[in-house]
Amino acid sequence: MKNLVGACMFGQSGGPTSVINASAAGVFIEALEQKNITAVYGAAHGIKGILEEDFYDIGQEDKEELLLLKNTPSSSLGSVRYKLKDASVDETDYKRILEVFKKYNVRYFFYNGGNDSMDTCNKISKYLLKSGYECNIIGVPKTIDNDLYGTDHCPGYGSAAKYVATTLMELNLDAKVYDKGQVAVVEIMGRNAGWLTAAAALADYKGLGADLIYLPEVPFSVEKFVADVKAVMDKNNGKCIACVSEGIRDKDGNFIVETLSAAKAKDGFGHTQLGGLAAQLADLVNQKFGVKVRGIEFNLMQRCGAHLASGTDIEEAFTAGRTAVKAACEGETDKMVVFERDMSSGSYKCIYKLMPVELAANTEKKVPLEWINEAGTGLTKEYVEYALPLIQGASNSPLEDGLPKFANLKKVSARK
Repeated sequence: MKNLVGACMFGQSGGPTSVINASAAGVFIEALEQKNITAVYGAAHGIKGILEEDFYDIGQEDKEELLLLKNTPSSSLGSVRYKLKDASVDETDYKRILEVFKKYNVRYFFYNGGNDSMDTCNKISKYLLKSGYECNIIGVPKTIDNDLYGTDHCPGYGSAAKYVATTLMELNLDAKVYDKGQVAVVEIMGRNAGWLTAAAALADYKGLGADLIYLPEVPFSVEKFVADVKAVMDKNNGKCIACVSEGIRDKDGNFIVETLSAAKAKDGFGHTQLGGLAAQLADLVNQKFGVKVRGIEFNLMQRCGAHLASGTDIEEAFTAGRTAVKAACEGETDKMVVFERDMSSGSYKCIYKLMPVELAANTEKKVPLEWINEAGTGLTKEYVEYALPLIQGASNSPLEDGLPKFANLKKVSARK
C-alpha cells in the first residue's frame, strides 16, 4: 500500500543478540527521515508493549544516542516471548492491536526477531489486511541460531560465531597447557540447528579448535560420545575438547539433556528449556575415566558479546533495519528482509531483498548434512568458506573510561 501517512511502530522479540539494536538504529534513523512517517514509536517488550499500550516516543531521543545502539548488545526496548494464538481461535489480542494502531494512527509496523517473531508478524499482517486496516508490515530478521528460511544468514549470527570461535581458541590454549590430561566439554546454543556450534570449526581452521563437534542435525549417541572422547584422549596425552549443541537429540528425537536428567521446564513458546548439558556429559566422562574434566557453558555470553562483534554483522543488521523502512514506505508489506550472498566479483557482498514473511514463520534452516563430516564429529571446509566472510571486521565500539559506551535511551512514554 503506497503513500500511507502515519506513525510507525517497532518492536523486538525473542532472544537478544549483540546486533539486534543495530537493526533498531537502522529502523529509527530511517523512519525519522521519512516524510510519510509522522511519529516513531518503540514498543516496550515487543508485542506485549503494544497490547499494554506501553511504548516510547523515539522522536524524543538524540540521534547520537540512537547511533550508539549499533554497538549496544541485547534488546534496548526490552524483549518478550509471547505467542499469538491464531485469530480463528481467539481474536482478543488482534482486536486490541487494531485498537491501538487506530488510536495512534500506526501505518507502519516493523518486528525484529526470529522464527516465532516472524510468525507474529505474519499473523498481524494477515489480520489487519482482513480487517481492512491499511498498515505496511515488514519483518526485520535476527537470530544467532541462523535458522531463518530464505536468507543466506541472519543478523546476529556472524557476531555470535566470532565469539564462539575466538573464545574456543582462547580456551584451547588454556585447557591444553598442562602436562597432565584434561577433558573440556563445551555447550553452545542451538536447539534444532547447529549453526552456532558449527562455528567451533572456525577455531579449528586456525589450529586451535575442538577435537569433537556435535550438532543436532545428526543423532547423538552417549555411548559413541564416550568412545570418541577416549579415542582422542589416547592420541593426545589425555587431552580432549568436545563441543556440543545444547539441542542434541538421540535417534528417537529425545533431548540428551532430558535423557540424562529429570524433565526440563518449558519457555514462553512451550519449548523445552535447555542448559546444563556440558556438566552432565563432563560428569559422565569423569565417572568413566576418572580424569579431570570441565563442563563449560557459553550461555548468554555468546549472544551478547558485543566486544567481539563482527563489523560486517553490525553494518548488515543496521542496513536491514533501514531497508525495511524504505521498503514499507515504497508500499511493500507482509514481507521480511533477507540477505543474498553475491560472490560474482570474487569477494563477499551482501544484497538485501524481500521475501513473503509467511515463508519464514515457524520454519527452520539447518546446517546442510554435506557440511558435516562422515563421523558426525566435525565440519567440512564448505562451512568454513561460508562463515568466514560473516565474522570480518571489528566492532569499533566507542569507549568511555576504558569501558564500552552503550546507548542510554530516555524512553519517553508515548501514551496518550
